[in-house]
Amino acid sequence: MKLLSTKLDKELRRNGMRYVLTKVIYGVFGLAELFLGLRFILKLFGANAGNDFVNWVYETSGAVLDPFRGIFPTEVFKGSFVIEFSTLFAIIVYAIIAMLLVYIIELITHPVVTKKK
Repeated sequence: MKLLSTKLDKELRRNGMRYVLTKVIYGVFGLAELFLGLRFILKLFGANAGNDFVNWVYETSGAVLDPFRGIFPTEVFKGSFVIEFSTLFAIIVYAIIAMLLVYIIELITHPVVTKKK
């Protein structure tokens, strides 16, 4: 009975660790994608960069956008409507990275199944 309890405890700890890690990864990457999405929408509709909120979103999202700046051209329509393709690319890449990290965690923490002979 003690052996069963120990195996169950290990499995519960493994599942708890998997749960917490996946939630943290999705939370961090989801927050980054939220700011990138807001940035894209605000740029698309020509939001006033002088506005405090808009400026804050641009500054906050700028840090996660930096690795992708200059990869694609930025298109400007009618003087103020901007399509940042680099922002769209960053959103896609960060989503893929988050999914890969969660997949790796699933592989590492997946319970080991042994066959009884």
